[in-house]
Amino acid sequence: MTPEIAIMGHPNEGKSSVLSTLAEDDSVRVSPTPGETTRCRTFPVVIDGREVLRFTDTPGFQNPGRVLTMLNRLSGDSGDIIRQFREQARTIPELSDDRELLLPVERGAGIIYVVDGSRPVRNVDREEMEILRLTGRPRMAIINCKDEDDAFLQSWKDEFRKTFNANRVFNAHRATYAERILLLTALQSIDQDWQPVIGQVIAAFQRDWTARNRATADHIITMLGDCLRHRLTVEAGEETADRGREEELVRQFNRSLAEMERRTHDKIRGLFKHHIFDYRLPPRSILHEDLFNERTWQVLGLSKKQLAIIGGLSGAAVGAGLDAAHAGLSMGVYAALGGAIGALGAIIGGETVSANASFMGIKLGGQQLQIGPVNSINLLLVLLNRALLFYSHTINWAHGRRDYDKAGAPAGPAPDQMGFTRNWSPARIRICNAFFKALQQEGGGDALQAESDLRHLLEEVLLEISQQE
Repeated sequence: MTPEIAIMGHPNEGKSSVLSTLAEDDSVRVSPTPGETTRCRTFPVVIDGREVLRFTDTPGFQNPGRVLTMLNRLSGDSGDIIRQFREQARTIPELSDDRELLLPVERGAGIIYVVDGSRPVRNVDREEMEILRLTGRPRMAIINCKDEDDAFLQSWKDEFRKTFNANRVFNAHRATYAERILLLTALQSIDQDWQPVIGQVIAAFQRDWTARNRATADHIITMLGDCLRHRLTVEAGEETADRGREEELVRQFNRSLAEMERRTHDKIRGLFKHHIFDYRLPPRSILHEDLFNERTWQVLGLSKKQLAIIGGLSGAAVGAGLDAAHAGLSMGVYAALGGAIGALGAIIGGETVSANASFMGIKLGGQQLQIGPVNSINLLLVLLNRALLFYSHTINWAHGRRDYDKAGAPAGPAPDQMGFTRNWSPARIRICNAFFKALQQEGGGDALQAESDLRHLLEEVLLEISQQE
């Protein structure tokens, strides 16, 4: 039998936000208006086509004092008094919400009771807690508390110890994957009979997360290959008329790579079930910058130390004065065409049927103008960092979160400070370089090994990011 967890509490305490985050379902209606939920609604958690757990959203308590009085007058075991109460309340309109919220309890659901930890405990809360104690169902209390709103935290914990099997602080707006797993693990402790089935659910969640990370790594590797192999070719005209065509070709190339990146990010977003609500990136995120913006390359490209490693691997001499932020970039081109086009034009390769002169990496004077494939490993690192930053933000944007400004700063690393690869070991940089060289050579046994090594590295890094609390 699939375990069911009913999310219960007073109106507007964050029940729907908690449910949306735990179920990874952004279709859950989250509203600041009390009383929006009037009927129970169940949200199944499906992994590999099998429902492993279901969460049920319930209306908020409306008349806990009256419900408690009626329950205290009834006799029988816990399940029987809930059934009797729901039968008696059938004809009492003002108890319709209270009757509805106990429906999943009558059918055997466990309970997660959600309170707003930013306010003090009230008598009405104690009445609700006593009602839930009388149900006899396994139950956990969650204090939905923002980091700065902890003045009443201890009083809530003291109260919960009287009537609940377990309690946890859980910020539904900032809960990471690791915190969701910890909460599910804590659910095991609320009833001995639940330990095996909840353990199976946790194992299923972890397997599913590993599969998502593996798919994410595949999407990133595919994007890197497509972007770094990409080329555009057009027929050449008169040399004096070609400059405008060259500039437009660079813009078109820029747009093509940006679109490949966008499609990959959308696939990552879908893997982690952000389907409806359009979460926003942090205001200062480097991901807001154009892919070929100068600052993007300064922040996300190779460090000087890493450039020295790459230079050593290729036998190239890397001068002590080389500026890593602009390695391979032409500042004169920046001035001529602007950062977005200039950065790209200075790092691309190109060729024509016969030509010697070149402009922005595009060969001139032949029968064709060709741009690409890119001949700078820096682009690989920039694309890779941007994908990892997007992944980090995606997995750390809780599904119950609806408002960026009120939710506060995002979890995870600050994306406008540095890329993930900036502090990578030489061994990791060598893996990236081997993959880049294999792309340039287009095929062979070494290419398969290089791709396999990069995939293993990415899965390792994605797991590291997801385990950050």
